[in-house]
Amino acid sequence: MSIQARKERERAQRHQLIVTAARELAETEGWDAVTTRRLADRVEYSQPVLYSHFASREAIIAEVALQGFAELAAELRQARLAARSPKAALAAVAGAYLHFADSRPALYQAMFTMPTDLPFATQQTPAPLQAGFSELAAALQPLAAGRDTGTYTEVAWSALHGLAALGRGHRLSPGGEQARLDLLTSLLTAPAPPPPRPIPQAPPG
Repeated sequence: MSIQARKERERAQRHQLIVTAARELAETEGWDAVTTRRLADRVEYSQPVLYSHFASREAIIAEVALQGFAELAAELRQARLAARSPKAALAAVAGAYLHFADSRPALYQAMFTMPTDLPFATQQTPAPLQAGFSELAAALQPLAAGRDTGTYTEVAWSALHGLAALGRGHRLSPGGEQARLDLLTSLLTAPAPPPPRPIPQAPPG
């Protein structure tokens, strides 16, 4: 291995070490505890070394979010492909989404609520973000029944995020998680209403 290749590998390892440390610290103590000083102490590198990888704390959070979206996409895909019917696939994907949000709250917070400059729903949206959205869209597309798949997916995503956020904040009744998930799946898989019939116009005169 050349010296340059070894340096690049070591840099990539340091990069991931910082991201992993940020995730672990956030999950145990919350994002307020994730400072460059704490991270430098945790990974045993100086703050200048830390800043050579990330320009700011926000850049670290953005990288955590990107890795989270990649993990979410993989879990949604696994749930979708294991299901035997379109409705079962949607239920599995929705359940996997809520489990992800509940089991990794700090990671989910970085992905959806922490301030970052990651662009959503644009041509510049990074691939991991697109992958997460695409997996949900893939579960919904067979059930779209004339609906616009993009809008359908955004509404489903919004509903899932609402359940995740409200549940995490203890704003929903305890013990109703499965009932809420079942109802949401039922609503999302209901047939699309027929388009309204045009109102006949009275003849002139």
